[in-house]
This record gives sequence, C-alpha cells and structure tokens, in this order.
Amino acid sequence: MRRALITGITGQDGSYLAEHLLERGYEVWGLLRGQGNPYRSRIERIAPEVRFAEGDLLDQSSLVAAVDHIQPDEVYNLAAISYVPMSWQQAELTGEVTGMGVLRMLEAIRIVSGLGRSTTAPPGTVRFYQASSSEMFGQVGEVPQDEDTPPRPRSPYGVAKTYGHLITRNYRESFGMFTASGILFNHESPRRGREFVTRKISRAAARISLGLQNGLRLGNLDAVRDWGFAGDYVRAMRLMLAQAEPGEYVVGTGHMHSVRDAVRIAFETVGLDWREHVVSDTRLVRPAEVDLLCANPKKARTELGWEPETGFEELMRMMVEADLERARRELRHPSTRADVHDW
Repeated sequence: MRRALITGITGQDGSYLAEHLLERGYEVWGLLRGQGNPYRSRIERIAPEVRFAEGDLLDQSSLVAAVDHIQPDEVYNLAAISYVPMSWQQAELTGEVTGMGVLRMLEAIRIVSGLGRSTTAPPGTVRFYQASSSEMFGQVGEVPQDEDTPPRPRSPYGVAKTYGHLITRNYRESFGMFTASGILFNHESPRRGREFVTRKISRAAARISLGLQNGLRLGNLDAVRDWGFAGDYVRAMRLMLAQAEPGEYVVGTGHMHSVRDAVRIAFETVGLDWREHVVSDTRLVRPAEVDLLCANPKKARTELGWEPETGFEELMRMMVEADLERARRELRHPSTRADVHDW
C-alpha cells in the first residue's frame, strides 16, 4: 500500500485527488493548518478513510515533523493562495505560501530523506508533485502553450507559481529527487470555490432561475481559457508520479472557450437568456489581464496516456445542476445560506 500526503486537501483538487488515490488503494493523509480547520468535515464526509496531520506551509519545522511522522511515498503539494484577483491584495502572503511554501516542503522532504549537498536521492525516496499553473505563461507569445513556453506571469499568483515550478526543477537537478510538475490549465467542478468565475456563473444562473438573486456582474467577458474538469486532471497528477523518470507536463484540453461561452451555457441550462441578467463591470477586470490561454497537452497524452473525459459544455451543466440543488436546499432550509460546508 503506497502512502500519500496531500497539502491543500480541503480544496477542490485535494478532494478529488484523495478520492482517486483511495480508489487506487493508497493510504491517504491530508495536511491541515490546525486541526480546527472548518473544512475538514467536508473531506471526512466524502472520504472518511483520509487521515490528517498538522502542518503549515509557512512553518518549516511543522512540515519536517509531518513528513517524518507520515513517511509518505508520495507528496502532492496542492496548497496555495489560489484566487488570482486576491493575489494583488495579499501579494506578500501569496508569495510566502504559493512560492516559498514549495521550497519549505521540498526542504522537509530533503531533510527527512537525509540528502545533503553532496548526495543524490537513492531509489525509493519520496516522490513529489508540484501543482504548477498555466497562469505562469501570462502574456503569451505563442498559442497553444507547452512545456517549453517561457513564463511571462501577469499576477503575483503567477509569479509565485513560477518560483514554485522552478525550485521544483532545481531540487530535481540538484539532489536527484523525483520531483514532477503538472502545469495545469483551468480546471473546474461543482466543488470550485464561489469566488472563481465559472462557479460564480453557475451559482448565479441557478439562483437567478429560482428567484434568489437578481443579476450577475462579471469582468472581462472576452477572456479566453482552456477549461477542463478537475476530476479528470487529478488522474494526471498520479500518473506523473508513476513514471520511471520525473518531468514536467502541461495538462489541459487544447480547446478554448470565453467567459461569455460559459455564461451562455450556464443560463441556457436553466432556460434563461444571459443577456437579460449579466453585465460587464470594468471594476472587476484584473489590473493585468491574461487574455488567451490554451494548452498543448501532447506530452501528457503521449507519455502518460492521459486524456480528458469531460467536455466544457458537460462541465458547465454539471456545475449548474449542482448549484441548483444547493439553491433548492437553501429555499427549504434558509439557514444553510451561511454554511461553509458547500459540498
């Protein structure tokens, strides 16, 4: 039985990855910043077999203690300050968690594995996965983007992710550690946080259709992304750590859709014309916009045998249907409106 440690387990990706690894027979541990984490219960509800350890990406010693206690075969670093607009408001914290947090986890693995400056990792050393991001590409000079596309990040989040990506490569080259990076393009699901644009859209469509919300304000409707289903993408994470040699992989669908497309599909799902309910608000546009992101996932398909299984329209409909059910529960039980356990 392989043992995996997941940081960010209470988030969208962490929850799907935990379920996937449990299905594959893993013993799964989740790292929590304090055992009183209010989101712990939603993981316990969908994956009760998960065990928990305390640790904080801002605290090196806590990570060393967690890795030493758990003795994982694989570590998946998914934790981050991941909401891009917030990264301008909390730029320093974003750098500390999303960037330096990667270094601290790599150092914890190196220390527990007994690797010094003159040693290289022997077979069987902990395998490490870093959740890199298409936001690293930023102001792209080529479409689509692949593993060799140079980073030109346009947000503190993208800059921090670029650091995490490069330090992961550096530890692979410096110590021979098995470190892999998944450069994941936008991936969504019914478990996505309410602040993210696809979930903001699906939730608004559901609530407007039931009379719980009056309208929806969005930023740049013409921004284009390569959107996929998070449940598909976590399969690629495990496959990266199952390879004979570590590497870096772009994971995406290779198809582009605009925010306007997402809005249209969501409102069509509930029988509404989006133009009667949605307005573009320039105050919601990013200080430095990323206009065009599209993956070239050829390497992942060829070397990992990975393919996405869920199309964009199916994904948006799935999210709207889930938010419809939540909204109906809210009508039946108004107190659920403030419930943090969204899943």
